[in-house]
Amino acid sequence: MKDVCTPSKVAERIIKFFPRTHNHTDPLRILLCTILSQRTRDENTERACENLFQRFKTLDEIANADPKEIEPLIVAAGIYRQKAVRIVEVSRTIKNKYSGQVPSTLEELLQLPGVGRKTANIVLAVAYGIPAIAVDTHVHRISNRLGWVKTEKPDATEEALKKIIPLKLWKDLNGSMVEFGRTICRPQNPKCDQCPISLCCEYHKARSIT
Repeated sequence: MKDVCTPSKVAERIIKFFPRTHNHTDPLRILLCTILSQRTRDENTERACENLFQRFKTLDEIANADPKEIEPLIVAAGIYRQKAVRIVEVSRTIKNKYSGQVPSTLEELLQLPGVGRKTANIVLAVAYGIPAIAVDTHVHRISNRLGWVKTEKPDATEEALKKIIPLKLWKDLNGSMVEFGRTICRPQNPKCDQCPISLCCEYHKARSIT
């Protein structure tokens, strides 16, 4: 059981059982939709993102837009006024500073207005296929529940995971963790009885004892 429950083996099973397919890999779309995803549900993000790119087709169109044109398109994502301003700011920065190309390095992505490590790592992994571990609420929660890490902040979780998860699994881990977290390892009332890795989970073991 010990070998089966190593972080690398468990991560492989999560990726196998909860595959995440990405319908879009365009760097700009990935970047802006991840900005929209902050503090909202996935289905709301998808609706807002679809609305945005149905109306605005190119970086130039978004960079030249008035945030108020964007607001009604992204209401579903919440805090839409702030997000509309941020979307325009980021697009203008990419247009003016990076010649219209979304950066492909962590350092440059972090220079964009309001872009943090999670967003930057999602762009690297999904849009560019560069190994990166994006830590959102699902990855942070599940990693702590499994006992892989004991961290309070997502940045600390990212650094800890890099030490125990093989490089080849990094770019697929976030998407599969999100699917796993949405369906099984939910924030409230996780479905431990349906979980394919429950025997390797410290949280499940603790619940079973009480």
